[in-house]
Amino acid sequence: MIKAAITSIAGFLPDNIVTNADLEKIIDTSDEWITSRTGIKQRHLENNPERGTSDMCVEAVKLLCKKRGISPEEIDLLICGTVTPDLVFPSTSNLICAKIGAKNAWGFDLSAACSGFLYALSTGSQFIETGRYKKVVIVGADMMSRIIDYTDRTTCVIFGDGAGAVLLEPTTEDLGIIDFELHADGNGVEHLHMKAGGSLRPASHETVDNKMHFVYQEGQSVFKHAVYSMAEVSANIMKKNNLQAEDIQWLAAHQANKRIIDATANRMGIGAEKVMMNIENYGNTTAGTIPLLLWDYEKQLKKGDNIILSAFGGGYTWGAVYLKWAYDGSQIV
Repeated sequence: MIKAAITSIAGFLPDNIVTNADLEKIIDTSDEWITSRTGIKQRHLENNPERGTSDMCVEAVKLLCKKRGISPEEIDLLICGTVTPDLVFPSTSNLICAKIGAKNAWGFDLSAACSGFLYALSTGSQFIETGRYKKVVIVGADMMSRIIDYTDRTTCVIFGDGAGAVLLEPTTEDLGIIDFELHADGNGVEHLHMKAGGSLRPASHETVDNKMHFVYQEGQSVFKHAVYSMAEVSANIMKKNNLQAEDIQWLAAHQANKRIIDATANRMGIGAEKVMMNIENYGNTTAGTIPLLLWDYEKQLKKGDNIILSAFGGGYTWGAVYLKWAYDGSQIV
């Protein structure tokens, strides 16, 4: 039986770093306030107006191919999870393929907010499992700084920019993506959305003047739903696959808020030593958080490690993926 295994991973972060101290200078906040509520100390923000989400993705995919020793022309399919596409159309995936020279690939964008990478990873794995495709690239990336109001202290402290990418290839070993569980509830739109920019409210003087092209979030409602949904779906996928806490080597949870991540780990019954965490340095990069986590921890990952990926995003969207890591990260140069 063919399974889809992650065989390479890479990421990219803009050079420009904005600390909590920097934000103190422009809004009414403090390092203590931000850190105690989110766990975030700094975030990477793209300050070049000529660069878009695809440019971050290009750097991540180039490094991915270099590490695996393949040419972009070998890529069969590229799926990009993002809510900050360069343009309404063509898709960001098309732009990435053109910029890296992936002449033989087709692709599409997948919009599921912070769950975008999990949605894309689960979708891409199906193309591998059919036996039709051999090399599928999954990218999770968002340039959130372009849709954040930096006069709104409740949202601007949370988000950062970044991109991560993985290569999926077929394996007949008991490795790779074993199971996934995905959910969506569009009733969550009232609590987390962007008010304008689509067909319902296209851009106009009115929408721009009223700051309707920025993220709108009701923090308490989103927090409550995220804590319950991420914890529950992570516990569910363990139960479905007869996994106990001692069977899990790592939890790679969406990096939105340290308290949500801790609640998920507690529901799974695992200790902090098994929880991947980089929210302190990157903030919430939306669809980029989970691949960036795996990239940061790659050297610590061992072949056969049981890893649970878990996320919750606007929409609402949420889900979990159970995978067995396919290689020893310590051997990757």
